[in-house]
Amino acid sequence: MSSTETPAPSTRGDRRPRDMAFSLAILLIPIALLLLFYRFVLDGDKPATADPKPALQEARNAALFEVAEPQGLGKDWHLQTALFRRGDGGGTLRLGYVDPGDKPLQLVESSVATATLIPAELGSSPKATGTIRSGARAWQKYDARKGEVALVLIEKGRTIIVVGSDRSEHLEELVSSLP
Repeated sequence: MSSTETPAPSTRGDRRPRDMAFSLAILLIPIALLLLFYRFVLDGDKPATADPKPALQEARNAALFEVAEPQGLGKDWHLQTALFRRGDGGGTLRLGYVDPGDKPLQLVESSVATATLIPAELGSSPKATGTIRSGARAWQKYDARKGEVALVLIEKGRTIIVVGSDRSEHLEELVSSLP
């Protein structure tokens, strides 16, 4: 073989399992480091949080119903969404939470007529299943859409609905936090 000849390319048989493992390690180590950075430095596993103050203030300024803001929920409750919308039939405030069991719950307060609001929020055929007392209030319990349960309070000028997973143990805790 002369010095100008190039060596023949290696064949597949020249590769060893150790080379394959080394190649995979080179790829997996940066991916693992990025994942650890995301989870521990950037708190990537924590639910997103929202500031409820603008939506609550907008609902109070609209003066369509008395706004009930949850009080005394622990740090393990995370508010993810806060939105107030005004429509033809009234106004609706929505506060979306992640409860301590990592299940979503939604608090809906509205001045929309109850006959319109309940089917819109709970599905076309919600079924009343009982009553739950929280303080001096009696909340009607509904089986809502598949896999959901709702607690509904109907008062003059407003309806409050707390809806969440039928496996959530924290519906009543959210209800009891309302003044």
